[in-house]
Amino acid sequence: MLTSPAFAQDITGSFASLAGVGQFLPLVLIFAVFYFLLIRPQQQKQKETKRMLSELRRGDRVVTGGGILGVVTKPPKPDDREIEVEIAANTRVTVLRETITAVVKPTAANDARKS
Repeated sequence: MLTSPAFAQDITGSFASLAGVGQFLPLVLIFAVFYFLLIRPQQQKQKETKRMLSELRRGDRVVTGGGILGVVTKPPKPDDREIEVEIAANTRVTVLRETITAVVKPTAANDARKS
């Protein structure tokens, strides 16, 4: 018998490599779902928070991570981590820039309330 083993193979051997790729397809889909539902929104939120902290100005009303409301009294420098916040009349505290969670925008008194 002088028949080569290469002639003995059938066509299913060439599709075996495609089956291996098909096994990884669910993993790729799961990663894509995690990226668009978890990772990307978190990155956008971090970018928005960083922008908000860099735009802090004197007179801005802020909320700290502990829930304390106050007004920024000393204009923060771009590289300064500490910000002076007035929480009551003549009561000033120094807080870290990273602990500020939100800037409260004032609402006009004559705006119609949504019910």
